[in-house]
Amino acid sequence: MDNLISWVLRAMVILATAYLVPGFMVSGFTGALVLVLVLSLLNVLVKPILFLLTLPINILTLGLFTFVINAIVLQLAMKVVPGVGSDSFKTTLIATLVMSLLSMAVGRMIGK
Repeated sequence: MDNLISWVLRAMVILATAYLVPGFMVSGFTGALVLVLVLSLLNVLVKPILFLLTLPINILTLGLFTFVINAIVLQLAMKVVPGVGSDSFKTTLIATLVMSLLSMAVGRMIGK
């Protein structure tokens, strides 16, 4: 049950991000929910490999390159999920930052 609530909250964060970031588009709640599922899979399968490959850059940037890795993973997910898109990589990077901030705020509000 907690996973379902978590997925719904993440989908709502994605919808809020689409509203806040011009150029980042999500077709609706279903598209956001599918994006959450695909992102979850990519975060488990692809993100650790990308993180390991870019570890020296991540160390030099004191972890800030992690946002670029998150944007790359989001770009990959958007290629798979229909109805979700972005105008440019810059827009995806901004959307990633907004999603991170909104997720952190929602997490604090619900006590996670």
